[in-house]
Amino acid sequence: MAEAGYSDAEAKAIKKDVDHFTKLAEEMKLASGDYIDMKQFEPGMRQLLDTFIRAEPSEIVTNFDDMSLVELLVKKGEGAIDDLPARLKSDHKAVAETIENNIRKVIVEETQVNPKYYDRMSELLDALIEARRNAALDYKAYLAKIVELAKQVTGGPASSSYPSEITSSAQRAFYDNLKQDAGLVVSLDEAIRRVKKDGWRGNPFKEKEVKKAILQITNDQAQAELVFDLAVAQRDY
Repeated sequence: MAEAGYSDAEAKAIKKDVDHFTKLAEEMKLASGDYIDMKQFEPGMRQLLDTFIRAEPSEIVTNFDDMSLVELLVKKGEGAIDDLPARLKSDHKAVAETIENNIRKVIVEETQVNPKYYDRMSELLDALIEARRNAALDYKAYLAKIVELAKQVTGGPASSSYPSEITSSAQRAFYDNLKQDAGLVVSLDEAIRRVKKDGWRGNPFKEKEVKKAILQITNDQAQAELVFDLAVAQRDY
């Protein structure tokens, strides 16, 4: 900085501004849920690093970057608040809005897996937000409820609330979105598992086989399209 013509005082002021706005940018991304989940890129990045770069093993400084805020809430409960930036966690309203934005993001991302279930989760979140804004809940009670909601959002529907024959997350998604017809759900699940082939998503010929099997069960084109879209979103398949 001195060689560029800045005095010591100017250099210190600039460094202070850079530190301030860097931290502010990170806080804003966290608060809005506008962050990129790097886990989805990890396998490809690891292959590139292994192929082109040699380095000593890295030292883990913090695990926060490896987990979303919602995942931290599920793992640590209210203790996850301690991992937030200092300025953020000191403001209860900012903490609440940050958590809500992050849970909302997960709900939006997961809605295609089970629209009915995540619509209910969205309604529960809206109700919590309304209660907080109207001061119907104190901060501690609010945190307890929002942590429980985070667990429901990430964990999916509880198996105990379904008939005994509904055993997988895919079946639960069908059950919730197909008028709770357990017999139809089991038949669809068996048919999809029987005909689906490796890498069937995005392959027109393999997808056609799955669609045909679904239509043979439903005998209804509109319902078959709904089932197919749900099947595409299921991790079970």
